[in-house]
Amino acid sequence: MEKTVRIDKWLWAVRLFKTRSQATDACRAGKVKIASDSVKPSREVKKEQVISLHAGAITKTVKVVELLEKRVGAKLVPNYMEDLTPAEEYHKLELLRDNPLAKRKGRPTKKERRDIDDWLGWEE
Repeated sequence: MEKTVRIDKWLWAVRLFKTRSQATDACRAGKVKIASDSVKPSREVKKEQVISLHAGAITKTVKVVELLEKRVGAKLVPNYMEDLTPAEEYHKLELLRDNPLAKRKGRPTKKERRDIDDWLGWEE
């Protein structure tokens, strides 16, 4: 019989989520999918399955290389998971980081307003 692990446990173990309850909540919210079907936290994951999850502004795609139930160190994660996320998704994160509008909440300071004008290409 093939060994299986709950998807919420596996996502936490390979460090895609900081806590197991965050992984469980993401599954319940429909942010975790296998074969374009939303999954429940109790869904069993098997080797070679491709999982996509909506994490913040990007959609990560990972392949299950090996199963594990206990959390491992960051250096060991590539032994258990292969990242298939397209480079365009990571490029979205860089664009958000460079966006002066995304840096703070509330009214911008004078310098931030000038940076926003420069970024948008507006001239005074």
